[in-house]
Amino acid sequence: MTNHDHKLRLARQAELLGISRGSLSYEPRPVCEDDLLLMRRIDELHMEYPFAGSRMMKGLLRQEGFTAGRLHVATCMKRMGIQALYRKPNTSKPAPGHKVYPYLLRKLAAARSNQVWAMDITYIPMARGFVYLVAVLDWFSRKVLARRLSTTLETGPCIEALKDAMRHHGKPEIMNSGQGSQFTSIDFIKTLKDADIKISMDEKRAWRDNVFVERLWRTIKYEEVYLRAYDSVPAARESLARYLMFYNGRRPHSSPDGQTPDQAYPNPSRPIPVAA
Repeated sequence: MTNHDHKLRLARQAELLGISRGSLSYEPRPVCEDDLLLMRRIDELHMEYPFAGSRMMKGLLRQEGFTAGRLHVATCMKRMGIQALYRKPNTSKPAPGHKVYPYLLRKLAAARSNQVWAMDITYIPMARGFVYLVAVLDWFSRKVLARRLSTTLETGPCIEALKDAMRHHGKPEIMNSGQGSQFTSIDFIKTLKDADIKISMDEKRAWRDNVFVERLWRTIKYEEVYLRAYDSVPAARESLARYLMFYNGRRPHSSPDGQTPDQAYPNPSRPIPVAA
């Protein structure tokens, strides 16, 4: 990500990437067992109550015997890359130097494959530790076109997944994503612009803007992740790949028309609502 030999100072490289300057010399320490257990439960509660912020999450956890304070819960949620999903005033700022693009999908209906793609990242708990899953989803067919598993919330795996999807499936007219620094980064935006793809971003904490990806995460976690205890990153990668083959190839969806994503992807038939 950063280059000590580049003419740009490391501080400037960190600023452009949207990461802390101190993180360049920081040596990561393993997360303790208690925090892994706490984060696993926060993830499960977030799937049930996506509107819960750190204050409500702390209360929900206290009811189950967890003693973590609000600040510690907030730190865990930040580490996991999750936020309460509800509309409220935008009091946060994008990463320095990163542009936020408008949401283009309101009132739009996805009428065919490759009209709209969406991308997002989610937290995946393991028996010891955790990883992040990034996926590219076709909105019409619900087909997962590409994915990457990563140990960090960085831009690289997002660009790799995007390029992999375009290499095998062409390109969309519109790419929709959140406002995370991975998707507003200079390199990610350049990849989209070089491919002449229109850029759309969810409004801040407006979960309905990317509702199909949120449904994908819920499906993956309840039908795969929460039933497993991956003992390594390779094991997680293999098991998730096996599940997504089932998801794309055999799991029927109520829309469109009860087909599997693989069936719906090459044969779009009629428009379906995209988002409110």
